[in-house]
Parts: sequence; structure tokens; C-alpha cells
Amino acid sequence: MKVLIAIDSFKGSLTSLEAGRAAERGILRAMPDADVTVKPLADGGEGTAEALITGMGGRTQSVTVHDPLGREITAEYGILPDGTAVMEMAAAAGLTLLGEDERDIMSASTCGVGEMIADAVRKGCRDFIIGIGGSATNDGGAGCLQVLGFGLFDGNGAPISRGARGLADLAEITADGALHELRDCRFRVACDVKNPLCGEKGCSRVFAPQKGAAEEDIPLMDGWLGHYAETMKRTFPQADPNCEGAGAAGGMGFALMFALGAELRSGAELVMEAVAMEQAVQQADIVVTGEGCLDGQTAMGKAPAVLAALAKKYGKPVLAFGGAVGRGAELLREKGIDACFSIQTRPCTLAEAMNSEIAEENLSKTAEQVFCTVKIASS
Repeated sequence: MKVLIAIDSFKGSLTSLEAGRAAERGILRAMPDADVTVKPLADGGEGTAEALITGMGGRTQSVTVHDPLGREITAEYGILPDGTAVMEMAAAAGLTLLGEDERDIMSASTCGVGEMIADAVRKGCRDFIIGIGGSATNDGGAGCLQVLGFGLFDGNGAPISRGARGLADLAEITADGALHELRDCRFRVACDVKNPLCGEKGCSRVFAPQKGAAEEDIPLMDGWLGHYAETMKRTFPQADPNCEGAGAAGGMGFALMFALGAELRSGAELVMEAVAMEQAVQQADIVVTGEGCLDGQTAMGKAPAVLAALAKKYGKPVLAFGGAVGRGAELLREKGIDACFSIQTRPCTLAEAMNSEIAEENLSKTAEQVFCTVKIASS
């Protein structure tokens, strides 16, 4: 029997590949002759770069960049064997880089993301996969573009200041100074946010409050981003602030799409494409997936559900393991997951359940028992 295992990380407990290897050990105890393939699975958020780097034999790169408030930090990204750079915006412009009392959305900049991209370009990368979740910014990606050589000038011809506040002074955007290598680069962006740049569903109104924006800041930033879009359109006529994903990551989606020609994709679909998941599904007899908690949220387009939909395209049975099976898990049958299993083997505290050694053992034991049943049913 050919078994494909692709499990999303159990956040705070197991990485995608740790979970996959644990399930593999259990399955092989039950079915020693099984042909098991383990692939990384992620949704484009935190842990995506690590999953791809580890799962595909990439190498980690370290680079000094500036965090959202301009302080020097070390950020990491990966380069895959085929030369693709894999990075997460949060490594340089993430909310987790700031303390709660440091959140200053008016000043927070995406310049560190541009520094990561520029470093990868200098190292020869021309293909990029970027996850843009978890940002601390609302500058429309302006800081990133400035670092990459785009000109964002005020009425006096001086570069605008960094952060959302700088957009208030924007008068002109130019592309003639941008890194010439960018024209040969392909950017694929992991993004599941559909919000436009501006308006009631725009990034200022929907996402900025969680990044520290005061109520009075929201209409100001929304207006500045509207003006930013109009200015961008003069240089890039195709720029559309109303397109899906333009408001992702405080407008970073808008900058990447129209200044860098990026393609915004479902994070899970993008990761599965990168690891050749479809070919592996076609070759498998059964698909195993899962994540930390299998519930109604999983059914709303999270990575295991996206994988299950792909498996059903080829008529493959799908089993899922979770640290917990919560409310709404029954909806997963409609999404292609045939059965869900909690890996908990005895009553325990949440801290015990999330202990990596315990979780690994529980997952391995549960997979073993489930596949003992599969073995009986298939004999």
C-alpha cells in the first residue's frame, strides 16, 4: 500500500515534518511493507518557510535587516535546491517582533522585507515564494519598494518617510531606479486574505486595529492608501486597489502585485505546488493529513481541507489526525476528509498534550492503531 502523509504543524508542539515522521513510524509498525511518502504541508502562515526548507532540502540564509521600527535584527529565509527563495514577511516586519507597548502602525515599515528580497536577488535567486501573514505594518509595502530602488517622493522630490505616515506626503512613484534584476524575477505570494486596499473592508479598517491603530488613525490611513493607489496607477496603469488581496498585510499585497508583478495564491495551494503534491496524491492509495485542532475552522479552506479536495479529485481516501477533534469537525466529511482521529490516549492537561515528545508518541501510537484497522479492512 502506498501512503502519502502531509500533516500541517501542530502549532507550539510539532512541525509539519515532525508530525509526518511520527505518523510514518506508527504506520510502518502496523504495515511494515507500506510504501510511505512524507511531504510538508503548510498554509502560507508562520512555519511555511521552515516546512519547505526542511522538507525540500533547502538551506537557511541569515541577513541583517531592519524591523518594523527600524532596529537592526537578523532575519532568516531559505533557498531551495532549485534556487527558489522562500521567506515570510513576518521575519522582518512581523507583529511578533514588537512588544504590545511598541506597536506603532503609523511608523511601522516593510523595509526589512525589501532587504530580505534584495539579499536573495544578490545571491542569484529569481524565483520567490513569500508568505505575507502576521505583519505589523500598514504602509502599502512602500518601505519594501523603497529598499528595492523604487522612488517614492514627496512634492519637493525627497524620499517620503517610512511607515504609513509617510504616505501622507507622497507625490510621485518612479520605477527607473529599481533593481534591474527584478524584471527577471517571479514572485508567488501565499495569501488567503481577499480584502481590497481601501474602504470598509480595506486593511486600515479591518486589520489595523489589531496592529495598534487608534480609531482616529483609521480614516487617515485609508485616505493615504487611496492616494497611494492613485499615484501608483500613474506608473503602473494596471494597479487596482479593489482587486482581491490588495489589502493583505497592510497593503503589501497591492505593492507586490502591481510593482513586482506578483501572483497572489492560496497559501496551501502554493505550498502543495512547490512540493509536487498532486503527483504524490495520484500515486498514493491513501492520504493522511491533519493539524493541531481539526474543527469547523479546518473546513474553511485550511491546509488539510485543501489537500483533501485534491485527493478527492483522484478518488483517494483521506484520514486526518489532530491534537484535538473539535466542534464542526463533522463538516470535514463534506470537504473530503473521510475520518478524523484525536491522538490523545488518556486524560491530560493542555500543557501535557502539547509537549512535543508526548504529542509525537501519541500521534505515532494512534496512527499505528488506525492502520492496523486499515490493514484488516484491506486484506
